[in-house]
Amino acid sequence: MAIRINRVYTRGGDFGETSLVGGQRIAKDTIRIESYGTVDELNALLGLVRTANRDDAGSKADRDRLDAILEKVQNELFNLGSDLATLPQDRHPKQPVTEARHVTFLENTIDELNAGLPELKSFVLPGGGWVSAFLHQARTVCRRAERLVTTLARQEAVGKYALVYLNRLSDLLFVLGRWAAKARKEAEPLWNPANS
Repeated sequence: MAIRINRVYTRGGDFGETSLVGGQRIAKDTIRIESYGTVDELNALLGLVRTANRDDAGSKADRDRLDAILEKVQNELFNLGSDLATLPQDRHPKQPVTEARHVTFLENTIDELNAGLPELKSFVLPGGGWVSAFLHQARTVCRRAERLVTTLARQEAVGKYALVYLNRLSDLLFVLGRWAAKARKEAEPLWNPANS
């Protein structure tokens, strides 16, 4: 699929409508637009994580590993956004979509990274260092995207693995937040119900 972006503005959305990939015009505040808009927000937040990850904390190997995981996820989120922006009847045969193999990658990465983390005896408070905190924020945005796509899926057809991917990705972002704190030797704040 060739992608060409020659014009930044088209004036087509000046009155509250936008076009789906197949050309249909719909309101910008529909659940479909909210869904892939939130996936885009998540992708932008992962860009912040990757930028914060370039600091000097932690080993270069750990920073490179996190960056490679997040780069892959950012590309997969573009695929998911494209999938959500396309009605099933308009999907191009070569259009990238979220597949089972993408979910498997997330699960394998979760299992591998979680194996080296200490057992949790309380809920984690978002925080630690910058990278960990941004990853926890990304997790909450991912959960919001999942809620929106759940609503969309009740009304219209969505890709078979869209919800599964977002559910698993939020788990990965949680594990990555913990893993990043450990790799940088940062304290992992835990919920203390007595301290409220």
